This record gives sequence, structure tokens and C-alpha cells, in this order.
Amino acid sequence: MARTILFNKPFDVLSQFTDRGTEGSPRPTLSNFIDLPGVYPAGRLDRDSEGLMILTDDGRLQSRISHPKYKAPKTYLAQVEGEISDDALRALAAGVTLKDGPTRPAQARRVAEPDWLWPRTPPIRERKSVPDCWVELTITEGRNRQVRRMTAHVGHPTLRLIRTRIGDWQLGALAPGQWRDA
Repeated sequence: MARTILFNKPFDVLSQFTDRGTEGSPRPTLSNFIDLPGVYPAGRLDRDSEGLMILTDDGRLQSRISHPKYKAPKTYLAQVEGEISDDALRALAAGVTLKDGPTRPAQARRVAEPDWLWPRTPPIRERKSVPDCWVELTITEGRNRQVRRMTAHVGHPTLRLIRTRIGDWQLGALAPGQWRDA
């Protein structure tokens, strides 16, 4: 029987089991939190992003989640710099043209700061003269740093990014660094 787990990846953790990129002290990886033989990440989440990752020992499921041809929807909460306008939200929803081409249409809406949100270590850089707000964005592709590039394209750089959903799987009440069977 296949094993699938949901993991809340903390900020500054690599979404792989080993760190092949540095000399000296290694960076934290999935192996600091998960000691299960045979499960592998279905997709990636940038080191400076937080939230839901799915790990499985089922290669077909791993492909369905991570391969672009399956268009698995992924939902993110993005804390962005500035108060995002309706025009910027419409542009995100329609799809924007990045250096590597146009993005697919997305779902984008302004949301309140979540009341369940955990503090980030280290905290984000806040500027007293520049407000911020939260946007929920659902995309059906997963290009490198796509959400960050999309929000920057419409004039609102992402300060904090948390993935809350992949397909039908949700982060729920998982604390950072915790995992559970799906």
C-alpha cells in the first residue's frame, strides 16, 4: 500500500533530503524532520517559502502532483508589499507575461491575515512607511519562484509565501516541521 504524507515545511529548509550545495555547515533539509524510508517529495517548495509539501512512495502519484501536464492546482498565501489593487488582482487572475513566457490564468483575491498563522523565524522585514497585505493565489503550474515573480510583476513583491493546498490536500492545522499521513 502506498504511503503519502503531508508536511509543513518551515522557512529556510531545503525541499530535499540532502544538502549538496554548500561546504561547511549543511543547511536544514527534509531529513531533519522526516525519517521515513522510501518517501520522496512530489514537487518542490523554495527554501524561503513555507507550507504544504506532499511526500509519497508512489511514483505515479508523485508525477500527477508535480508534472506540469496534470495542472494540479496549488494555493498560496502571499504577504505582499503595498496594498494590492483590484487591477493588480485582475492581472494576476488573467495571467501575466514573465521572462519565461505567459502564466496560465490563476485565481487571485485579497484576504485578511490568517488568524492561525505562526510566527516566522526570522520575522519578515517590515517597513513602517510601506503597508502590506495578503493575497490568496491558486495556480495550475509550478515554475521556479512563480508566485513571487507574478506578484513582483504587478508591483507587489512577496514578503512571505505559504503554500496551503495542493489539489485536494490541505495544510490544515499542521505546525511547521510537523507531518502526518494523508
